[in-house]
Amino acid sequence: MEIHKFNIHLASHFGMCFGVRDAIKSTRKTFDDEKVTVLGQLVHNPIVDEELKDNGVQQAELHEPVNRVKGTVVITAHGASNKDKEAWKSKDRKIIDTTCPLVYKAHQALEGLVDSGYFPVVIGKKEHVEVRGLIGDFPQALVVENENDISNIPNVKKIGIVSQTTQRIDRVELIVNRIRSSKRKSDVKFIDTVCAPTKNRQLSARNLSEICDLVIVVGGANSNNTIQLVNTIKEFGVHTIHIQRSSDLDPDWFEGFHEVGLTAGTSTLKETVMEVHGELEKISHGHHFNELEKLVC
Repeated sequence: MEIHKFNIHLASHFGMCFGVRDAIKSTRKTFDDEKVTVLGQLVHNPIVDEELKDNGVQQAELHEPVNRVKGTVVITAHGASNKDKEAWKSKDRKIIDTTCPLVYKAHQALEGLVDSGYFPVVIGKKEHVEVRGLIGDFPQALVVENENDISNIPNVKKIGIVSQTTQRIDRVELIVNRIRSSKRKSDVKFIDTVCAPTKNRQLSARNLSEICDLVIVVGGANSNNTIQLVNTIKEFGVHTIHIQRSSDLDPDWFEGFHEVGLTAGTSTLKETVMEVHGELEKISHGHHFNELEKLVC
């Protein structure tokens, strides 16, 4: 292995949040059940997917015919609409609901806005499972993925806004301000539902960007919060590489870099991050391990 000399800086907040951790823990407890099916991807993490598959856990789609699935059924950390949850209830199935409490709060916030007469708007990725769950009970709801979607919001008296929990808060606030500017005659109410773990990891990523010339971000390829971390760091002009596991690392990447940052999305196991850190130590002659190295949600 070619050796490069660089310092390693670990983000102060990184990796798995409590919602993902608890979802995995609850699903692991079902491994002895006769038949277990997860409705979708439990968390956006290929390593967790492999563990579930190795333990006989099957995967089905949330909206496929419910009579095809028996036994233990797991609702993912991303949540689901009340309508979908009711559809899966049956004497033939044991339901394990691992919806993240902070996702559930977003559901409650949106429901409260609708009950108060606000037209529902969700800022987030239109095809993301969390967003589909949020709007599932409100067919009138509009998803705003970017500023171009704002023009689709109808001219109504009251507009209520929540966000996908893993969105970047700066982007969310920008869109909310644009909505307020374009809907001056409307009562626009925004409830901040971006979760604290996401905010903490975003802030830590920005801090890394100030001291590093290369940052490695660990997380699933389809993990929204991981992708948002990558985008945040890139906006600071820092070279950024997104990997899923330690075996993805290539020593040639580090030629000419001196300060290497390491962070991870909220679906990433802490042991995966530590494996990546171990490989970085092997690639580098020396390293500096950030003082703030504890996993904090």
